[in-house]
Amino acid sequence: MALTELFTGEIASDLWKMLITISRKALRCKSSAEQLITYVREILPTIEEVKYSGVELPAPRQSQLDRLSEILRSGVELSHQALSSSRWNVYRNFQLAKKMEKLEKHVTRFLQIPMQAHILADVHHVRFEMAERFDRVEASNRRMERFLGEMKIGVNGGGWVEEAVKSMQEDETWVEGCNGNNGFGVGLDFGKNKVMEMVFSRNDADWIVGICGIGGSGKTTLARELLRDDQVRCYFKDRILFLAVSQSPNVEQLRARIWAHIMGNQGFNGDYVVPQRMPQFECKGEAQVLVVLDDVWSLSVLEQLVWKIPGCKYLVVSRFRFPTFFSATYHVELLGEEDALSLFCHHAFGQKSIPLGANVSLVKQVVAECGKLPLALKVIGASLRDQNEMFWLSVKSNLSQGHSIGESYEINLIDRMAISTEYLPEKIKECFLDLCAFPEDRKIPLEILINMWVEIHDIREAEGYAIVVELSNKNLLTLVKEARAGGMYSSSFEISVTQHDTLRDLALILSKRGSIQEHRRLVMAQREENGLLPKEWSRYQNRPFEAQIVSINTGEMTEMDWYELDFPKAEVLIINFTSSDYFLPPFIRKMPNLRALIIINYSTSYARLHNVSVLRNLTNLRSLWLEKVSTPQLSGTVLQNLGKLFIVLCQINNSLDGKQFPNLSELTLDHCADLTYLPSSICGIKSLRNMSLTDCHNLSQLPVEFGKLKSLEILRLYACPYLETLPPTMCDMKKLKYIDISQCTNLTCFPNDIGRLASLEKIDMRECPMIRHLPKSAVSLQSLQLVICDEELYGTWRDVVEMAKSNVLIQVREPQFDLCWLQE
Repeated sequence: MALTELFTGEIASDLWKMLITISRKALRCKSSAEQLITYVREILPTIEEVKYSGVELPAPRQSQLDRLSEILRSGVELSHQALSSSRWNVYRNFQLAKKMEKLEKHVTRFLQIPMQAHILADVHHVRFEMAERFDRVEASNRRMERFLGEMKIGVNGGGWVEEAVKSMQEDETWVEGCNGNNGFGVGLDFGKNKVMEMVFSRNDADWIVGICGIGGSGKTTLARELLRDDQVRCYFKDRILFLAVSQSPNVEQLRARIWAHIMGNQGFNGDYVVPQRMPQFECKGEAQVLVVLDDVWSLSVLEQLVWKIPGCKYLVVSRFRFPTFFSATYHVELLGEEDALSLFCHHAFGQKSIPLGANVSLVKQVVAECGKLPLALKVIGASLRDQNEMFWLSVKSNLSQGHSIGESYEINLIDRMAISTEYLPEKIKECFLDLCAFPEDRKIPLEILINMWVEIHDIREAEGYAIVVELSNKNLLTLVKEARAGGMYSSSFEISVTQHDTLRDLALILSKRGSIQEHRRLVMAQREENGLLPKEWSRYQNRPFEAQIVSINTGEMTEMDWYELDFPKAEVLIINFTSSDYFLPPFIRKMPNLRALIIINYSTSYARLHNVSVLRNLTNLRSLWLEKVSTPQLSGTVLQNLGKLFIVLCQINNSLDGKQFPNLSELTLDHCADLTYLPSSICGIKSLRNMSLTDCHNLSQLPVEFGKLKSLEILRLYACPYLETLPPTMCDMKKLKYIDISQCTNLTCFPNDIGRLASLEKIDMRECPMIRHLPKSAVSLQSLQLVICDEELYGTWRDVVEMAKSNVLIQVREPQFDLCWLQE
């Protein structure tokens, strides 16, 4: 073999190995990048020596070496980018991984086309030796899908999103650990002690305490910190209710929840209507009750939510003072200089102080421009993390052009927050702005957000998760882990997103530039007082809007309440309402490009939907989310392109028919109380890959034909206590990776042939007390990586693992503490 071809083959071979290594470790590729740089530095001089050795090479071969040199140099450049990229910058790392894939393909084309065309004889040997490596390319291209699958089922710690949640929890722990230690938290600790004095007051007149302060000053943080205090929880014996009120409250629902809490939740359900005039009531014994009302905007609303009852105290968090109403008020002060600098440094540098080598003067100037507001310090600090000094100077210059943050803080603060978004990649910025389409103070299920982004930004799910983590790292959203998530092996299914009101206001302002007809997002920021559409919209009847996202927030709507609007370009429609009857918008039939439809009812009872026939026109609909409604009969309507269906807190009414969703890939039925059995027609959906039947407390059986779901990879049967058996045919699901049967308290056993599930990687079976034995075939589960179970079954699983001589991790269930009252 000629020397040229020898070098070409060896370089390509080793480079190929390095590329695969780097791309598989896209988020932790620094060591691999260093190796690649070292290798290329060693081999490039040799290539140059061959090219200029005085031996005249044929023009095609000289060209090949030139091209190979360029490819190697591009690999070095990518490696330098990987080395300079922070581990916090998940989205950038994701993009670098895609560039690595592109470089792999470039090398593939180089080896397969020019080499075959010009040096057929010599390259034959190279191709033979590289055959195995080419086979690995296909697996490399599929690694993101596999990584996404692991993230969805919680294998290997749950992926990027789970790591982001852990990071946020570590931040909270860090802040708590600083309390009283002259780091960030001194002001927080002082405020907590002052409010505790007010709350613990024995004076009957001090029954309603206020926490007031400007937006972003840390009012809600202070309230939540107070509720975590052991003294407070002990004093009220954990009888604490936390409710977000917001600008568009459902007063009736809030009153019912507060009164049920005061009464001990006995004899009340979602349909209970609290009378306007409360009878006199006394707490029995020395019982103490605390009700926390967060984000209160209106005195008239507040007056409807509080009653002076012995033993009951209220803590009201608001931007506004209500001096004639509060018996005592704590006004949240801005942070002191040391606290502000410590908080900023934590988010900008990952430590409490300015690191050695940093420009101390520049750091302090940026901190001063943030106005000592916790929210501004967190967001701007995170945006500057791992950036060079020129970037810092640019941000500082932009900040200094604004006015100081004072009493008229709202616009000035938002202007400063906007600076942190100016440096985001365009796609990430657009995703941040999309968050304004959801109601304030509401959790956004992560699945809704990712599905929406996939449809309107033409990205893959893996990239959507990377963007969520990037926005979380920038403190532009908050990831909330649901109370039912257990241990460290939770999944994206159990994660929700929340956003600070000020950040939502920022997204709304940035989305409203230009005329309303040209807005890319047409959003009702809050419900109108009459519960109808804004009058402004009526001026544009029969004139097309440019909106890609339409978000509606109303009360009860009849056919006559709707305007004749035209949304020819709309791809996402979000309908939030509060009513027991709801007429769907007639203009849906004029939305031919609609891909995602989200319908959520916030009333205390199920809503009956009218005008459901408009759904027949949605030929491009791919994702449908229904919440707190009586699921409509679609009467023969076939949603041919629907890929994802989520039915949450709904009345099913035996309306499910698999024939209506022939190409469904994901089906979720959550908290559907009247679901007693899964119709057999669902088993005919050959494309179904993900099925979640969670908190369906009356589900008692699965169809015998269950095994026909050959494509199913994820099966969740969480908290279905009436389910006693699993169909034996499910052992035919050769692609099944994950089974969750936790809290199926009456389930007695796995099918005997469970060992035939060759792809099964994870089993979650917490709180399944009736399962005392495992089938003998369990020893054949060769792909199994993780089992989460109770202590009683730990020994049984350990025996199975030892017999199979496998490396399965057995995780014993950790005690669960329900703190959902902090997240409501």
